[in-house]
Amino acid sequence: MAVGVAVGGERRLTTATGANAAALFAWVVVFPLVAGLWIGARRDTLAALRDRAERLEREQVARADRVRAEERARIAREMHDVVAHRVSLMVVHAGALEVTAADPATVEAAALIRSTGRAALTDLREVLGVLRQRAGHGTPLPPAGLDAVDELVRESRAAGLRVDRQDEGTPGPVPGGVARTVHRVVQEGLTNVRKHAPGAEVTVRLRHLPDGIEAAVRNGPSTRPGSALPGAGLGLVGLRERVELAGGRLSAGPTADGGFLLRALVPMEDVT
Repeated sequence: MAVGVAVGGERRLTTATGANAAALFAWVVVFPLVAGLWIGARRDTLAALRDRAERLEREQVARADRVRAEERARIAREMHDVVAHRVSLMVVHAGALEVTAADPATVEAAALIRSTGRAALTDLREVLGVLRQRAGHGTPLPPAGLDAVDELVRESRAAGLRVDRQDEGTPGPVPGGVARTVHRVVQEGLTNVRKHAPGAEVTVRLRHLPDGIEAAVRNGPSTRPGSALPGAGLGLVGLRERVELAGGRLSAGPTADGGFLLRALVPMEDVT
């Protein structure tokens, strides 16, 4: 199309052609449409892959939970069928001996065996209940208060140990998890003394600190050989794991006088 005549001659301006119109349409409409479709398809594909990965992960977690639950149930059945059965027999025989024995010392020992066996059955039932619970379900074991430490000392004295109970610091509110960990430390220490150092003098000390509790069980040298009580040798290993899970530290080893010291520092949780 001729625009006009100007100085220097006639000038012409080409405004549009079919090719230019097609290129403009492709650039303005087709290319953004294709790019949008590709981006949308890629986004949908990534979302589908992400959903599939999450679903597979959930299925894997569910399978692992199911396997753990089955294994826990199997262990609970074995403990019930074997351990609970034998402890029940022990309690029954101790009760019969308590009734029929003429010697007062024998009657007292049988009564102690019977009461200890009944307490062991109660604890075992609680543990079996935990084993049978599904992850995230059920009620956990009730926490043992620090007064349960005094009960451990009384039981050990009744069994013949010479135990001295000491407290340092000012007792205050103690969370259940801390109290139960302290209870297990003292329990393990007294059990090891009965097994490996019978007749030794024992000191159970609780130090009440501003930010935690230090529990220590110290025994002197044994006055007679230890009894051949069966054990898996994993008591201190499991106890160390328990204390460290609570954020604490555990130390165990011989002392200079030939005895043994078990000590744990358990940090205090927030008491609400």
